[in-house]
Amino acid sequence: MMAEARRFLWVAAGAVPGALLRWQAAMLLGPDLPPGGPDLLVNGVGSLLLGWLVTRPARQDLQLLLGAGFCGSLTTFSSWMLVTARLQQQGFVMGLLWLALGLAVGLAMAWLGQRLGRGQRPS
Repeated sequence: MMAEARRFLWVAAGAVPGALLRWQAAMLLGPDLPPGGPDLLVNGVGSLLLGWLVTRPARQDLQLLLGAGFCGSLTTFSSWMLVTARLQQQGFVMGLLWLALGLAVGLAMAWLGQRLGRGQRPS
């Protein structure tokens, strides 16, 4: 039971700053970026961090703190889908372009994070 409580605390300790950073990104960057821009930014940063993190030696506390906690609350699928639905109201193609951009940024950043985590230069 004690080990489970410790794991819970590691996730919670990472989730709070991740959620606060996501909220602040939307508050501070929202007016200066196109619709969905803050989501794309934090999802890209979260993908980069998670890609890097999975290449590190498996320390469970760090994985829980940064992976499940911080990245889990920083990045959200639901907000990505909300922006997609709103853009589709402007036209189906707009929604598809947004989905493609989100996938491309997320995959590229996760790939880059893994390369950096392994000490490799992006080629």
